[in-house]
Amino acid sequence: MLVLSRKRNESIRIGQGVFVTVVEIRGDKVRLGIDAPKEIPVWRTEIDPGDEPPRRSRA
Repeated sequence: MLVLSRKRNESIRIGQGVFVTVVEIRGDKVRLGIDAPKEIPVWRTEIDPGDEPPRRSRA
């Protein structure tokens, strides 16, 4: 695991076109903004800890 330190409004780039930005730091919580192409799924592991992204309904 790569561990990085970032301050508010600083970003990291992962691969081509995926950016993670520290939006806010409040106490022991950090809000992150994730900018990624639509074809790259992004999900929270506490919602779906499996290897596959959660199924999305086609509405």
